[in-house]
Amino acid sequence: MEMPIPNADILAKKSRLVERLLQVLPNEAVIHSENETKVYECDGLTAYRCPPLCAVLPASTEEVAAVLKICHEMNVPVVPRGSGTSLAGGALPTADSVILGVARMSEVLETDYENRFVRVQTGRTNLSVTGAVEEDGFFYAPDPSSQLACAIAGNIAMNSGGAHCLKYGVTTNNLMGVRMVMMDGSVVDIGGAHLDASGLDLLGVICGSEGQLGVVTEATLRILHKPEGARPVLMGFDSNEVAGACVSDIIKAGVLPVAIEFMDRPVIEATEAFAGAGYPDCEALLIVEVEGSDQEIDDQLDLICSIAERHNPVELRQSKSADESARIWLGRKSAFGAMGQINDYMCLDGTIPVSELPHVLRRIGELSDQYGLKVGNVFHAGDGNMHPLILFDANKEGDLELCEAMGADILRLCVEVGGCLTGEHGVGVEKRDLMFDQFTATDLEAQMVVKDVFDPKWLLNPSKVFPLSASEERMAS
Repeated sequence: MEMPIPNADILAKKSRLVERLLQVLPNEAVIHSENETKVYECDGLTAYRCPPLCAVLPASTEEVAAVLKICHEMNVPVVPRGSGTSLAGGALPTADSVILGVARMSEVLETDYENRFVRVQTGRTNLSVTGAVEEDGFFYAPDPSSQLACAIAGNIAMNSGGAHCLKYGVTTNNLMGVRMVMMDGSVVDIGGAHLDASGLDLLGVICGSEGQLGVVTEATLRILHKPEGARPVLMGFDSNEVAGACVSDIIKAGVLPVAIEFMDRPVIEATEAFAGAGYPDCEALLIVEVEGSDQEIDDQLDLICSIAERHNPVELRQSKSADESARIWLGRKSAFGAMGQINDYMCLDGTIPVSELPHVLRRIGELSDQYGLKVGNVFHAGDGNMHPLILFDANKEGDLELCEAMGADILRLCVEVGGCLTGEHGVGVEKRDLMFDQFTATDLEAQMVVKDVFDPKWLLNPSKVFPLSASEERMAS
């Protein structure tokens, strides 16, 4: 879906803007030709596209502040961008906006093993944070599926999680402090190299705010000692509902795996063709991983396998080596790319109570039949973070709209059973007009008042998160 083309007034404004930006940034950091800005016309939600006025790639907090000050003075909207892996349109530009990318800001600024933190520029990729400390026996816990590419900036914006969030939590549980540039160019430090900060929990407001409040340029992240060992078990089942019931029973038993991942038949078949991980022929499978000493691992897996046996698994396979563990995880880590090879798809992100997994999986199957669109399910089952992949044909007229309607019904279902619209992908443009399905008008007003305080002109990441009618009214006032 193409977004509006900029008019003559916007193009004239672009000329003045680029001239000013080139006064504070080197030439190569200001991207403004029509061909080059196409690179930034969308993020991971490729169904929506719109070239920005220009894109800037600052290399420091000071350069970010200079850019934002200019845009604030000229009333130019700014869309912060990490690596562009957002699946909810979180970094989608508008025709009158500037993309502010942090990709050149990737340095490790400080490492403190005694106090277990690392301070980085937020353009650094998620996986490379662990890469900077793993030789000394530490790691950074949040591990989104896109961790090879996604930036810490985007992780903070969307409060990203990953496969191991069941034990270690999501970004907000591992974020200690930020340096953030406000829309007027002022710089603030929130939190820091300590476990908790006094006063208002502003760090909790920033994490998950989707670039609506400021541009985070530096982050202080908690790092942890590597566990003694880890071992996964692979479980195959005859139906999605039975696999969902097994997850619920594992959680109810009080055992805390480091991860419980779910895949159904369409995803299993796609990943087998793509990666050849050696998964069983079944309707659904779980990958359950535990950590600790050898004795702790054995005790936890004995309990988990005894629970699984009550659900008559097609296959129950404990890893016996590092190579076998890697192969068990290979398919799961390859799932999104594998599905992309066989079809266009829209990846949803909703969260539900774990006890509702069997019911929700059954209803998703019914909605699939109702809409005539296939669905592949792959998600973080341990914390109920659903990621249904709705398959559609982008070249078939009406298919995208049908996919969006089905996706909206699935997300409403998540809310109906006591969950919420998003777990880690954010609201972006994808879910903004579903916000009334979860929040009352009073709830949303309270959220928008917070944005009023941080960004009075509503210039940061426009037309996201809040229902479009509400945000447009705010921007016009």
